Amino acid sequence: MDFSISADDQARLQTLRRLGRDEMRPAGWRADRAGAPLPVDDPFFVRMLAEGFGRTRWRAADAAPDGADAPAPNKAGSAVAQVLLAEEGAYWDRGIGVALPGPGLGEPPILSMGTPEQKQRFLSPFVNPRRPIWGAFAMTEPSGGSDVANIKTRARRDGEHWVLDGAKSFSGNSGRAEWTVVFATIDPALGRAGHRAFVVERGTPGFGDFRIEKKMGLKAYESTSFFLSGCRVPAANLLGGEAYYEQRSGGFKGAMNTFNAGRPAIAGMAVGIGRAALDEAAAFMQAEGLASDLRLRDRLERSRRKLKAALLMALRAAWLADRRQPNMLEASASKALAPPAAFEATSFAMEVLGLAGGRGDHLIEKLFRDVKALDIVEGTGQIQRVVMARHLVGLPN
Repeated sequence: MDFSISADDQARLQTLRRLGRDEMRPAGWRADRAGAPLPVDDPFFVRMLAEGFGRTRWRAADAAPDGADAPAPNKAGSAVAQVLLAEEGAYWDRGIGVALPGPGLGEPPILSMGTPEQKQRFLSPFVNPRRPIWGAFAMTEPSGGSDVANIKTRARRDGEHWVLDGAKSFSGNSGRAEWTVVFATIDPALGRAGHRAFVVERGTPGFGDFRIEKKMGLKAYESTSFFLSGCRVPAANLLGGEAYYEQRSGGFKGAMNTFNAGRPAIAGMAVGIGRAALDEAAAFMQAEGLASDLRLRDRLERSRRKLKAALLMALRAAWLADRRQPNMLEASASKALAPPAAFEATSFAMEVLGLAGGRGDHLIEKLFRDVKALDIVEGTGQIQRVVMARHLVGLPN
């Protein structure tokens, strides 16, 4: 397997490393100390936009509107690159990585399910944006999130519109997004076959009551809950159009394709947090005269090996995705392996700090709080093991 990435992706990786210590980590610390996400008009977002962030992976020859500059070269074309970029970004601050402008998790379902017209309409503003703008994705609901097949938000056709009713939770950046990809069902009794995905644009009547949730970590970005109350969405905003859902379980497959594309990147993020914690622990050990302790050094290196193994699994899952080969097993395995390895790394680093870790003023303590979410988002570790068991030993649904 070849995990090499394009010259553009290598340049972006170098940009992340250059900006990480001076821009991203301080911004994450600032949000953590304030206990609130960075506001939309924070100058940090403008600086990152000028550095090439906030763009879409989608490209089309006619993507630029009349009079606009030509689209920039694709800087994040491969799934392997996404894993490496996610790992590096999370090393500096995972919360900031999610807070950055761009189409976010709403991009994969549009890319995989959307019609050419929908891709043009919703992603072209992110080709060469003049200001920081966001997209979002909403699957999780108050009744649960890991059981994707059991979503409750309802959708019914009414002439040239669809009417959505329900509630969504922990949707990153949806309160500030230009649009949010929302998954709903036309009939819960249909199970997976009833799933539909809609692009709900900001300002749509019935789309609101946004509430930013308070979190113990990852405070730099908004985790938002909201309601859909008689929300009338144009039929043109049904991702893929009616034809897409004529295939059995089309909407559910679209959701799964989104997760299978995103889970390796989430695994990469977990590895990045764990790597940062181990580097900080090693620096603390050196400063405090603990670097010669063989037991600490052995635990440090053992933890590094686990993180490397998890990253290699994530890269394999991404490599398969780039070749359009089935990767559900590998994507779930990477998501199951990486967060526990990262949690072990941050736990070890907290032990190295000792009582100093309880003051709440050390980066390691922040990383310890940040890392837990990585075992929850995009499917919990337990759910990943169920998926793996179904593939490997035929566990019944």
